[in-house]
Amino acid sequence: MFKKSTWLHLRIPFSYFLLPVYLFALSLSPNLNDMDMLGLLVILHLFIYPASNAYNSYFDKDEGSIGGLKNPPKVDKNVFYLATVFDLLGLTLTQFLYGNYTLTIMVLAYILVSRAYSYDKIRLKRYAVLSWLIAGFFQGAWVVWLVYIGLNDFPFDSVLQGKTLYGGLLASAILWGSYPMTQIYQHEEDAKRGDKTMSLLLGVKGTFLFTLLCFGAATLGYLWFFNSFFNEKYSWQFLIAMLPVVGFFSWWMLKTWKNESHADFKNTMRLNFISATALSAFYIYLFLDSTQVLNVVGVY
Repeated sequence: MFKKSTWLHLRIPFSYFLLPVYLFALSLSPNLNDMDMLGLLVILHLFIYPASNAYNSYFDKDEGSIGGLKNPPKVDKNVFYLATVFDLLGLTLTQFLYGNYTLTIMVLAYILVSRAYSYDKIRLKRYAVLSWLIAGFFQGAWVVWLVYIGLNDFPFDSVLQGKTLYGGLLASAILWGSYPMTQIYQHEEDAKRGDKTMSLLLGVKGTFLFTLLCFGAATLGYLWFFNSFFNEKYSWQFLIAMLPVVGFFSWWMLKTWKNESHADFKNTMRLNFISATALSAFYIYLFLDSTQVLNVVGVY
């Protein structure tokens, strides 16, 4: 039986910050089924993501705050075992519920990459640019394509179509912008372990500037995407939805540039929560409106 401290390292609430990627994938999918949508939501957010969190905790052995845990308990071998159990359950559920080997292989690939990120014999986390590219790609584009294939029972080459291909890459673009911000308060811990993270490479001020540039580029990409594949009204609605994120980010950046001690766990989690909530709200609306669900239920 696993101890409470072991379960805490799954950091299940932390999966909320990746919810927008899943919700965005729904709006790209032509074939939707309630149980299929629920199944993938559960597999990713209650099994695969938490397993990745626990596996990362086991090899990092952080003494300071980590994503989703301000005061992480010490890890032992049970954290590794629990991560493995959750990965196996996620894979088993994927194949059992969907019977799609392409989908199962994609879930397995996600698991292997997330483990390579932390595993001490490989540890992609040691390499700033490489880990940044890989983490953003697999948590963004790969998950969008995975959900798309799972919901529609399509072969892998279906993701090479313009709307799905670009949609996935834009999901990664947002993560490439936000990813260094999630590392900004861990410089001391990362340096002590020898991990050259993107934020450590950029420095505190550089991390803010880099994120600002990435978000700006991603925003332009989304505006083009909505105009090209949906409706231009979603472009300005997306901009409105992002105002809380821009507001908090700007306030935090100015405050931190005066005193770098504000680049802390509390403000990082605040930004993550505001960003995830704003994006999730917009993507839920995009999904409901673009698929005509709102018309069907009589909202319009």
